[in-house]
Amino acid sequence: MLPLLVGVVLLDRITKFFITQTMTPGMSFSVIPGLVSCTYVLNPGAAFGMLEYKRLFFVVITVAALVAIFLLREHIRREGPKARLGTILFLGGALGNLIDRIATGLVIDFIDFHFWPVFNVADICICGGVGLIIWSMMTNESGKMKGSEKKPENV
Repeated sequence: MLPLLVGVVLLDRITKFFITQTMTPGMSFSVIPGLVSCTYVLNPGAAFGMLEYKRLFFVVITVAALVAIFLLREHIRREGPKARLGTILFLGGALGNLIDRIATGLVIDFIDFHFWPVFNVADICICGGVGLIIWSMMTNESGKMKGSEKKPENV
């Protein structure tokens, strides 16, 4: 799983590097007209701009989450593939945004669907990872909802 973690962080860093080298903050261009644009935004907060300029708070929370994952690593290894993959995606995304927060206090966002706040690769991995973790908690390895197993009928 380490190669995937490294891949997530690298993809996030490479896309952000490309944006910062080719655009200026506020610059935007259409990728798919009417649907998605590339818009360079420096986000001082979290999702939807919440808790703007709370850099230390986000660094501490992210480091605490990373420490928790490290401490629970043996438990996570025993979980199903959805939980393990979700944890790796979450971890990679958290590291990607943590690098921005430590370096400048601002997270580089650039994926713009116009009806949603601008986001980045790390955000996709964080949300996808959390979604997989929740899915793994709601299902067993066969993919059935927990509690939905049929009970044997009395014959």
